[in-house]
Amino acid sequence: MVIVPTATIRGVRTTPPQLGSQPALREANSQRIVTAIRHHGALTQVEIAAATGLSQATVSTIVKHLVGQGVVDTRTTVRTGRRAQLVTLAQRSGLAVGVQIGSRSLRVLVGDSGYEGLSERVLPLPRDHRADTTLDRVALLIVDLLEDLGADLSDVVGVGIALPPSRSPGTERLRPVDAADEWHETDVAEVLSRRLGVPVVVEQDATAGAVGELRFGAGRGATDILYVRCSYLVNAGIVLGGRPFRGRRGLSGEVGHVEVDPSGAICTCGSRGCLNTVVGADALTDLLRISRPRITLRDLIALALEGDAGCRQVIADAGAAIGAVVAGLALALDPEKVVVGGELAQTGELLIGPLRDALSRRVPLAGVGGVDVVAGELGSESEVQGLVALAFDAAATGATASAGKEQT
Repeated sequence: MVIVPTATIRGVRTTPPQLGSQPALREANSQRIVTAIRHHGALTQVEIAAATGLSQATVSTIVKHLVGQGVVDTRTTVRTGRRAQLVTLAQRSGLAVGVQIGSRSLRVLVGDSGYEGLSERVLPLPRDHRADTTLDRVALLIVDLLEDLGADLSDVVGVGIALPPSRSPGTERLRPVDAADEWHETDVAEVLSRRLGVPVVVEQDATAGAVGELRFGAGRGATDILYVRCSYLVNAGIVLGGRPFRGRRGLSGEVGHVEVDPSGAICTCGSRGCLNTVVGADALTDLLRISRPRITLRDLIALALEGDAGCRQVIADAGAAIGAVVAGLALALDPEKVVVGGELAQTGELLIGPLRDALSRRVPLAGVGGVDVVAGELGSESEVQGLVALAFDAAATGATASAGKEQT
C-alpha cells in the first residue's frame, strides 16, 4: 500500500511489467519481494524465499539490488540459532503513525516522510468499545508494527489519531451530546502521548479523510474541497485554501446533525430528526427489518452491489438525502469538488448518482463551472493517509496539541 499514488515504490514498479525480458522478470520478482516484506514485516532472506516461492539465490541477488536502490535495508540477526540477513523496507527520515478509531474497527498505518505506507493493520472493535482498552490496544499495535519494521518509538515524530463524529478535536474529548459514551471524559491526545512518549494530534475522521484525498487522492490539484464521509454515521471534512477548516469548536462539517425531519426520531445529540437518524447505519438497516431482519451495514452494501432491489433503493434514497444536506453546505462554501468516501461509497454510483443529482437541482451548483462530485480514490485509506500527513505537518511546525485547537 502506497500513500502517494505513483507508478513506483522507491524504484519498484507497482503495475505489472511486460513479461518476456530478463529486466522485466527481475522487476516483477522485486515487486514480489517488496510486497512480501510490506505484508509480513521484517523477514530473513530464507523467509522471503518461502513467502514468494523464489529461490534463495534469486532472493539474495534481488535484495542486493534493492539495497543499492535504497528500497530495503539489511541487518544481521539470529534465527533458529543461526546468523541470518534480516530484510526491512528502508526508512526515510522519521516515521509517523495514522490511527483511525471507527465505530466498528481500528486501523493503524505507519508511514515514512516520503508519505509511503510501510505497515498497516486493521482490527475489529466491539460496538461500544471503551476508551481505555481501545487506546491500550492502539499503543500495543503501534509498537508491534514498528518492531515488524525494525524500528521503535524513537523513530516516530508523531501520531495522528482520528475519532468518529461528535468527538471534538478541540478538547480531545467527546462533546457533551451523549454523556453515556465511554469517551466522554477521555483526553485522547494526553493519554496516548503518555503511553507512547511521542506527540499526538487528534482530528475528526472526515477532516483527516479530506486531507488524505486532497493530497493523495481525488482532490489533488484542488484547494477547496468537501469530503463527505458516508459510513455508520455521516459527516464532512472541509478544506479551504488547501487547509483544513474546523470552526471554533470543531463543529464544522457535522452534517449528520442537520435537521431533515422536524417530526423525526431523537438523535444521540438530543435534537430531533437529524440526518443521522435517517441515513445512519441503524436507520438504513431498520428499513429492511421485514425482509432481512438481521442485516448489517456490510450486508446491505454487498447485497446492493449484487443487485438486490430493496438494498439498492435504500442506498439510493440515502444518497439523495445526504445530497440535499450537502447541497446547502456546498452553496455556502462553493468548493471545487465534493469527494464522497466511507463504507457506503463502495456502492459507487448507487450512492453518488442520487447525491450528485441532489446537488445539481440547486441551480448555482449545476452546469458549467459547477461543483464536481466524485468518488474518493483512496477508499478506506483516506483517513489514515491524511493522518500520517497531519502528524508530519505537526512535527514540522512544532505543534504537539490537537490540530483542532487552532483555527485554520
